[in-house]
Amino acid sequence: MIIFLYGQDNFRSRLKLNELKDKYLREVDKLGSGLNVINGAKATFSEITAAVSPSSLLSKKRLIIIEDIFINKDKIIFEKLSEYFKNKKQEDNIIIVWESNIKTKKFKNVFSPMLLDSSGKEKPLNKKPAELFKFLSAQKYAYSFNLLSNAEAADWVKKQTALRGGKISARAAEMLVGLAGNDGWQINNELNKLLSYKTADKLTQGGADIEIEDVKNLVRGNFSENIFALTDALSVKNKALAIKLLDEQIEAGLSDGYLLNMFVRQFRILLQIKQALESGLSQRQIASQLKLHPFVAQKGIEQARYFSLSILKNILSQLVRIDYEVKSGQSSYLAGLNMLIARL
Repeated sequence: MIIFLYGQDNFRSRLKLNELKDKYLREVDKLGSGLNVINGAKATFSEITAAVSPSSLLSKKRLIIIEDIFINKDKIIFEKLSEYFKNKKQEDNIIIVWESNIKTKKFKNVFSPMLLDSSGKEKPLNKKPAELFKFLSAQKYAYSFNLLSNAEAADWVKKQTALRGGKISARAAEMLVGLAGNDGWQINNELNKLLSYKTADKLTQGGADIEIEDVKNLVRGNFSENIFALTDALSVKNKALAIKLLDEQIEAGLSDGYLLNMFVRQFRILLQIKQALESGLSQRQIASQLKLHPFVAQKGIEQARYFSLSILKNILSQLVRIDYEVKSGQSSYLAGLNMLIARL
């Protein structure tokens, strides 16, 4: 069985991936002896086939998760994988291909796969990767996680709140989405905060429903001053202040993974703004073309002037590396972010 999870909304696709992995460990292989997670960005064809082919002595079915294969630099791997998956029977295996760098875009009523680079720029897939995508997306269990509209996101928030044992009014869900945008990671963080607050409040007030006043009082907007303060400190090489601000965010209850996503989002915006500035665009044009709030565009332009294009690209590469090292058990988010700050 091949399962394909892809799309820009990597929070929801990661939720689905975790759900499938937990189900496998709960129902098929409690010891996890047949579970293998492969970093597709760096994997070789032989590494993938070696993981798929041998059987485990302790588990009949194996789960092989291949993450982010479409940013692999080996051009031959796509042709080989397409043929391998087409010709090999997978009755004894569950193969999940999880991809966070692919979105689909409509051209003349046809949805085409686009590859996203670290700055958020998109380009059509080359021929061989496109063939692999076509095969994977045609599978029975292929799930696309494109970004939700505001109405869809508000409905998703209501369902997530219910799954976590809470309840949120329609107006509160709409306001939460309005503040957090379509950033699933931030919505999740703010929703956890709201539920924790209301659960504690229930003990004294008798009600656990999230209302619009709760969102107004507790939710920080997507254009939070905290991340701007952090990047302001980094832009002028004030490492001590940057580390202090990072520690304050941890103490405030933000998860390490969420902080990394804040860093990635902010530096992607700065890189896009820097490229736009060097192309001669005005602040209004930058806000319009990059679909940024005017306040974000203004602050981003101020900060981008302190960084060169090469430095911004390097920072994004380091953030990707931190994410990989954490997922492979080599480091922690906080240690990686502190090291990044120290190196600037």
